[in-house]
Amino acid sequence: MQDMIRKIIEADNEAKALNEANRKAAEEEKLKIEKEAEAIYKQQMDNAKKEIAKNDDYLEKRYNRKWTNIQAKQASALIKLKADYEQDCDRWVDDIVRRVLE
Repeated sequence: MQDMIRKIIEADNEAKALNEANRKAAEEEKLKIEKEAEAIYKQQMDNAKKEIAKNDDYLEKRYNRKWTNIQAKQASALIKLKADYEQDCDRWVDDIVRRVLE
């Protein structure tokens, strides 16, 4: 009978030790998974930041080209308006004076 109780206690102690080992292994796996998830998250964020920076550069160059084109068109339009003014100023003044006096 004592032998049987001793075997039950030993089995119980082995089960407790096995349970503790499993709990520690599960905790270690959980920590390992959390570290891997953190590393993956960091890598994805780094990749996203690089992609955003690349897109920012692309968009900045694109809009700078558009802005330069707009400025060139405005400069060209201003030159044309000044030329039209210089060419037709006297005629416009004469037309305005004539209409006012009529």
